[in-house]
Amino acid sequence: MRRKGIEPNNFVFPSILKVCWQLSDRRAGESVHALVLKLSVEDDMFINSALVDMYSKCGHIEKARTVFDMMVEKDLVTFNAMASGYTQNGFAEEAIGLVENMKFWGLKPDVVTWNTLINGFSQKGDPMAVRVLLKSMSFAGIEPDVVSWTSIISGLVQSSKNEDAFKTFKEMMACGVYPNSATISSLLPACATSANVRLGKEMHGYAVVLGVENDIFVRSALLDMYAKCGLITKAKLLFSDMSEKNTVSWNSMIFGLASHGYCKEAIDTFAQMEKEDSKRVDHLTFTAALTACSHGGMIELGKSLFDKMQEAYNIEPRLEHYACIVDLLGRAGKISEAYVFIEAMPVEPDLFVWGALLGACRNYGNLELAEVAARHLSRLEPGNAGNGMLLSELYANASNDWNARLRMKRRKLTKFLGSSWIEAV
Repeated sequence: MRRKGIEPNNFVFPSILKVCWQLSDRRAGESVHALVLKLSVEDDMFINSALVDMYSKCGHIEKARTVFDMMVEKDLVTFNAMASGYTQNGFAEEAIGLVENMKFWGLKPDVVTWNTLINGFSQKGDPMAVRVLLKSMSFAGIEPDVVSWTSIISGLVQSSKNEDAFKTFKEMMACGVYPNSATISSLLPACATSANVRLGKEMHGYAVVLGVENDIFVRSALLDMYAKCGLITKAKLLFSDMSEKNTVSWNSMIFGLASHGYCKEAIDTFAQMEKEDSKRVDHLTFTAALTACSHGGMIELGKSLFDKMQEAYNIEPRLEHYACIVDLLGRAGKISEAYVFIEAMPVEPDLFVWGALLGACRNYGNLELAEVAARHLSRLEPGNAGNGMLLSELYANASNDWNARLRMKRRKLTKFLGSSWIEAV
């Protein structure tokens, strides 16, 4: 466009800036901003709103605020863009202060403004502030809509307050507001986490009635829910019927198959993903594939996938990948090799890495390395008696029960009574 001597205008710049934040390309956005200044169109409200949005979504909230403060004219769209930027970057209180300043510009918050604030405090995990906002919103003559309620539900689920999320969903329905695809896909993870198949099926029913069952986010959430609730056959049917798959659906299927013992099928699904949709492979995909290798005893394949992740996909190993390899080696009885692997790690091993080693030591009776693992675990989580109990079993098997009990008594560890629950299907 510019090569042909045509300069972008106030309609083109916002579109270009949108592409910049969608690609998370801040440098390109800054180049566009420089061109805006060069062409002297920095006073255009549409362009400025797009700049605020771009900097906010690229994580540079200070630059977004600088652009906002330099604007000669501001409208409701601009204020909403800045408020959204604050909430997206975890500055909900600053968003409140910004909205309060609207009145000095003769502006009143609209439903988008209120939903932005509600979403900000929901993601922050502040239910009291959310309730105050809901009341203030109604007092201002604006009733909460499905976006408002969905933001609250999503925040509760992310804060692991699943029961509160279910109650909020019922409250929303009682207010005459019905769910949409975003509501359903937000609540389904709570059903999965709590293994609440009954409610999960109800959400599936709502999806069918609303005509959003084939929405890729809803279907991916349904697949994940059924897999985590033990209904792997149902999950496989949903997966096979998907005309389009995203990263979540692929990863959920691989994890689900691995968790239920279908390790070969999980690896086949991973291979299918590489063949059909390799651009969607991410670090969680490899965690799922390595889990399948570990549970299926596929040692050499697991090692090669660990290398492939770094060499072919340029994905730096995370602690969960290291834990998978330790578990892989430990399950196969290669405990010394697992310990050497841990010692060579470029990052500090966490409790999952040492926990995998300790579990392997218990299974194969390696008292020496069990003590090493337990020592590290006691440092990482000193209040967890479970690790000490595992070590106690090893002592008991290695010598006699009395010495084991004496060691535990000296360490003053308390064994808590077990408990379990199940949700009826």
